[in-house]
Amino acid sequence: MRALCLLRLRNNVRLQRSPLHSELDALIWAMENMSQHTSCQSFGTDYKDVISMVKDPSTWPTFSMELAEFEAIKGRYHNFKIFHIPRAQNKMVDALARTSRAS
Repeated sequence: MRALCLLRLRNNVRLQRSPLHSELDALIWAMENMSQHTSCQSFGTDYKDVISMVKDPSTWPTFSMELAEFEAIKGRYHNFKIFHIPRAQNKMVDALARTSRAS
């Protein structure tokens, strides 16, 4: 998701207040696009906090607007799943994110 986020930032869609805001925004963007093009129901992230916030949004009041948007999009998915992928196991996306940040 980090690569999606950086792609979105580079396209000047919107700047975020923190890396965690960016990560959640990237998840929302990916969910919007995947719901239109595939039957994908599972999403992975290397941010454990993103998983925590979508499982228990009430403990993250700073993200209430983003989480409301997430919940609306999540309604399009019958079997939505989110899971943790350690960054070390997702080297291609991490390398792409670093390359994007450098340019």
